Amino acid sequence: MGNSGIKAELDLTHFLPYRFNHLAERISETLSSIYEEQFDISIAEWRVLAWLSFQDVVTAKQICESAHMDKARVSRAVRRLEARGIVYRTTSEEDQRVQFLRLTDHGKALVNELVPAARGWEARLVETLTAKEYRDLFMIMSKLERQLKRMEAEPEYGAGLHQTG
Repeated sequence: MGNSGIKAELDLTHFLPYRFNHLAERISETLSSIYEEQFDISIAEWRVLAWLSFQDVVTAKQICESAHMDKARVSRAVRRLEARGIVYRTTSEEDQRVQFLRLTDHGKALVNELVPAARGWEARLVETLTAKEYRDLFMIMSKLERQLKRMEAEPEYGAGLHQTG
């Protein structure tokens, strides 16, 4: 016999995946208003620029993998940034299918304005946390990321949700 008479409930306000996703969406939407209004760039374009600010040369594939963005979204962002003279592409000599993305001088100047604005916004967001809470937050997120990576590596990971208890 099962639990046919018991109604399963899920209070999303106490469900970690929902809370993380909801907070991330709100943060992304709020921060995006800054770079859309002040710099006329989209969330996808911001993510491309953020990766290029961190690494001088990157491929669209690397951005897709690192930022967990789909290929079409990255491709559209790169095309728009290229059309505006913010990034440029060069083709790999070893593999003609691979294109390296780099910031132009205009792109570097834009990133030099964007990054401080984003950092300032982040500082305002986390000013409610103590230094220890801020460090703990990153430590906890890292632990959860490592655990998720372990779970993804399990053979039964894709087979469905596992019951505990």
